Amino acid sequence: MREYRTVAGRGEGEIIVKKSRFIGQACPVADEEEGIAFVAEIKKKHYEARHNCHAWIIDPLNQRSNDDGEPAGTAGRPILEVLRKENLEQVVVVVSRYFGGVLLGANGLARAYTQACKAGLEAAGMGRMQPWRELIALVDYPLYGKLENQLREREIGVLATVFTDRVEVTLGLPREEVGPVQDWLADLSQGQAQLTPGREYYSFVRG
Repeated sequence: MREYRTVAGRGEGEIIVKKSRFIGQACPVADEEEGIAFVAEIKKKHYEARHNCHAWIIDPLNQRSNDDGEPAGTAGRPILEVLRKENLEQVVVVVSRYFGGVLLGANGLARAYTQACKAGLEAAGMGRMQPWRELIALVDYPLYGKLENQLREREIGVLATVFTDRVEVTLGLPREEVGPVQDWLADLSQGQAQLTPGREYYSFVRG
């Protein structure tokens, strides 16, 4: 697992340029199939739009753009360039244009599609997908109260707590912090806590 930039979720932003509506719609996608499905969904939703132009970056080797009838290089490519400049991956953006009757020219179109793409991305929220990992601590009840307070003070996230004959606490941590926290818990419990690293997963961090 590696860190990468993407969007938090779906987002939609709209701009008006000389009476034409440009609606930028962004969505995180895991693969090309999800990208194709999102483009099809937006085309169905905005079937009355003159153009539904899109671009996606799944990973550095899978990048695509489509002008959907606009002059070559004036729509899909500008959208793709925004995604590249933001260093985004696993994201697709569709910009739907409702023609307002005024021609914008090649430069005007490129600027409009760029701005609409940015509006969609800002609405979706950009950030980083960081590799995180669970750390499972199995402790006796007398230690649990102390552990709970210490975790709260250190602002360490607790994903789950299970009470049986002992207490099983599942923590969620950035991957690089698992080792130091494991050492800290071992010291805190004087070696009595049973500590087991768990599954890896991604956590989204805005910014």
